[in-house]
Amino acid sequence: MGEWLGFGADLPWWGWALMIIGVIALVGVIGALFLPDWPNPDFSIGFDADPGSDEFSGGVATFLNEPLFQGGKATLLQNGDAFYPAMLQAIREARDTINFETYIFEPDEIGQQFIDAFKERAMAGVEVRLLVDGFGGMKLKRRYRDDLKRAGVKVHRFRPLGLRNLVRIYRRAHRRAIVMDGKVGFTGGAAVSKKWKGNVTNNHEWRDSMTQVTGPLVAGIQSAFAENWVYCTGEVLAGPRFFPPLERGPGVCGISVVSSPSDSLQPIRLLFWLTFSNARKRLWICNSYFIPDRRLRDAVVDRARHGVDVRILVPGNHTDAVPVQAAGQSYYEELLAAGVRIFEFEPAMMHAKTAVVDSAWSIVGSANMDERSMELNEENVLGIADREFARSIEEGLSADYTRSREITLERWQKRSIVRKALERLAKSLIEQY
Repeated sequence: MGEWLGFGADLPWWGWALMIIGVIALVGVIGALFLPDWPNPDFSIGFDADPGSDEFSGGVATFLNEPLFQGGKATLLQNGDAFYPAMLQAIREARDTINFETYIFEPDEIGQQFIDAFKERAMAGVEVRLLVDGFGGMKLKRRYRDDLKRAGVKVHRFRPLGLRNLVRIYRRAHRRAIVMDGKVGFTGGAAVSKKWKGNVTNNHEWRDSMTQVTGPLVAGIQSAFAENWVYCTGEVLAGPRFFPPLERGPGVCGISVVSSPSDSLQPIRLLFWLTFSNARKRLWICNSYFIPDRRLRDAVVDRARHGVDVRILVPGNHTDAVPVQAAGQSYYEELLAAGVRIFEFEPAMMHAKTAVVDSAWSIVGSANMDERSMELNEENVLGIADREFARSIEEGLSADYTRSREITLERWQKRSIVRKALERLAKSLIEQY
């Protein structure tokens, strides 16, 4: 101790100043990494309306300052056997523009099919733009990007890893924003990799879904692409080539919500909360990384206690992120005690991101139910008021429940001390997932 005091006494003023700055910097980094962005008050309901009704759709749209789109069709495509052929067909039928943004792009047997389709369309005179995340698209090496560029494809990476991006390296582009000719769009949980191929016939084929939309709602997906594209390239995508005038008419009614880390409103969190809070009969949530914050948990618990059929589908033993799963499991007891039913999907990794309320209103898109999707990632989701589309999600989830293990409160309370300790540790790192 005396040596330490002696060392301190010998330090000049600037030495003490550097030490103090270092301590402040260390505390700041720890706080930024492990503490929430800002303490926020509880949400309180601003309106009460049946999900899927015009009042509900309009109320959500006006609050989030998003246009309400009317017309066209939404189609749920479950698993790679359904969505990859549909996406490739739409690419091959494109005549003017292809805008394709995804988080993961791997040049394997699936990725090569997309690469070949992009090159063929580009050489035919179609403007093809490919935007991949700098982290998620690391396997799309320079030789593949150069091959695409030689064919005329515009390829860019969102924040490629480098020294200049160190302070933003954890803020990733997680969007799925895919649009052909401004008329056909896709979004959902899948990306481009062989792990998404097939129809979950073995534990290597991921369970996931994409949504194909036509009509005015495509403009919302196009906007999600255009925002990140102008950020990366400076090219502004506007006008009728990218946003063709599409008349309102019969069909789905919905909104497109695009979220960025700089958006303090956190609109996707609010969209989920408004949706959950207005559930009357049924609230079914399917999410691959389920770590809801306190306000979303409170909404789910409240609905369950009021007799709503609340079910949550999450990955089981085939998860690709054990710490994330453990963090989410730390909330199981609270949810189960309120009457929420929790199912863990057993055949393979479950990567879908959907929610459906009262067989009328659905949320689909790229966002997970964790802090990263709410506060750090670039995300995009659709809120869709259409009973036929909602029923297609419910039918898929009903089939998934039969292939899942339901967690009961009694059995969950008997888990080991080691398991509880792992959950506590994982929960302390929530801000990192």
